Amino acid sequence: MIAAGLLLLAVGSVDLLRQMIRSRRWIAFAAVAVALVVVSAGLDAVIAGLLAVAVAAIWTWVVPEHGPARAGLWPVALLALAAAACVVIAPGRVRPGMLGEMWTTYRPTDAVSVDVIVLVVGCLVFLLESGNAVVRIALRSEMGGRVAPDETATPTLKGGRLIGPLERILVFVLTLAGAYTLIAAVLAAKGIVRFPEISRDGDGGDRAEYFLIGSLVSWVTSLAAAFLVWWGVHAG
Repeated sequence: MIAAGLLLLAVGSVDLLRQMIRSRRWIAFAAVAVALVVVSAGLDAVIAGLLAVAVAAIWTWVVPEHGPARAGLWPVALLALAAAACVVIAPGRVRPGMLGEMWTTYRPTDAVSVDVIVLVVGCLVFLLESGNAVVRIALRSEMGGRVAPDETATPTLKGGRLIGPLERILVFVLTLAGAYTLIAAVLAAKGIVRFPEISRDGDGGDRAEYFLIGSLVSWVTSLAAAFLVWWGVHAG
């Protein structure tokens, strides 16, 4: 479970840095890599931390910020399989390391281990910006040349880069909380808010298709992350 959390945390952190920093990124990447390895050492999971850094480096190469992805949806599928495999192979640990021992001493409840915390944090960080990358790959794979290289161009709906992460976080948290009625309300509200823009769509229907594909992929990503946490908790 700790390996899955570190994996998603590394990939999500890299995508956040690519979005926030425009120059000398290698310094930020190196700093995050070192910090991740140090944290993983404190959690007695150095090998998992090193593998997470390696996977994040590969992710930055095969999933560029702009333009078509070099390998399509395969990197997303392989990352999902790797995270699921980490939960299956190592669901829980007896020795959580120095940081894990500190968490065990001061945690507010015995029901949540440090491995679960790392997995939840990793999912949240991944859903912020890497979730946008997953949606972007799906859109360009399905819509081809109808999606401009700049995701802010037509047929992109306004505010997607901000609404998407917030929506994914809400769906993720509400799913873990079992608030399925609220999830339905959030999804319905998005459709209502977007309806005026979609209704002005032309004969090609690009905006409607863009909305449906992007929303479904975004929701599936959030639900998959929530299921991964649920699986890890129950497997442990």
